[in-house]
Amino acid sequence: MKSKIYVDGQEGTTGLRINEYLAARNDIEILKIDPDKRKDPAERKRLLNAADVAFLCLPDAASREAVAMIDNPYTRVIDASTAFRTDSAWAYGLPELSPAHRKKIKTSKRIANPGCHATAFLLSVYPLVSAGIIPAEAILTCFSLTGYSGGGKKMIAQYEAPDAPGKLKAPRHYALGMNHKHLPEMQKIAGLTHPPLFTPVVCNVHSGLAVEVFLPVSLLRGAQSPQKVHAQLAAHYEREPFVEVLPFDPARALDDGFFDMTACNDTNRADLAVFGNHTGEGQIVLLCRLDNLGKGAAGAAVQCLNMLLGAPETAGLSIR
Repeated sequence: MKSKIYVDGQEGTTGLRINEYLAARNDIEILKIDPDKRKDPAERKRLLNAADVAFLCLPDAASREAVAMIDNPYTRVIDASTAFRTDSAWAYGLPELSPAHRKKIKTSKRIANPGCHATAFLLSVYPLVSAGIIPAEAILTCFSLTGYSGGGKKMIAQYEAPDAPGKLKAPRHYALGMNHKHLPEMQKIAGLTHPPLFTPVVCNVHSGLAVEVFLPVSLLRGAQSPQKVHAQLAAHYEREPFVEVLPFDPARALDDGFFDMTACNDTNRADLAVFGNHTGEGQIVLLCRLDNLGKGAAGAAVQCLNMLLGAPETAGLSIR
């Protein structure tokens, strides 16, 4: 029997990409809402409760409203908003973090899909915090380069308009009030006492994302080095199909000396790289790249769906 899937908010960038991933699946029946009834609460409620799994690709308030509509105890929810990412009653949908995270996703009826910046940050630092290498009280410094598709349809239209202003060709910093909406999950899920210092930069590319985290060796516990940090991350993700720890070798990890933030586009893969030196007190840089609409959004949601359905996590998703 096919599993019934409903995407509430199917016209947004994440909803459209989820439907693309699921279109070729023969184990799934997609429940569709009549375009004229997209904002009809009664019809939305009917479809939400008819689904085995419902994706919510909505603003926070609308996601909370949708969850309140569900009275079918068997309907499972994967929410792509920020509404429930720090709610301990919800599973956090990043199974690569630990066996406990993977188990909770598989057994939960409520899953919060991670934010794109948060995914790359957490893949970089979670294993180091949980191992005690990064102290929980550390105040980390990081930033993110991201494609404009992360801003949704409105930003995509701005960047792709024939008369787009020249200023959009240059990178643009934002969230400079240090209040980006991903900060709460970055702090809580990583197990940090303080939020990281974090600002993103939107670039004139459709998709792709890279988060860079700075780690002075003096900040870390134990006799650490870039090589030891790399070994810790490589061991943590050794059996994870969607996370690749790049070689500790700039000649192999870089593209002619540069780190390509788009190299994981059109996949559900995340690449993690470690660079560093021993001059002075020693410095380490962690870089994690992914497709902000793939592992950073729709791909991660489908990966969680696969876990709920008992399918291989890789079903319908590209690694290369």
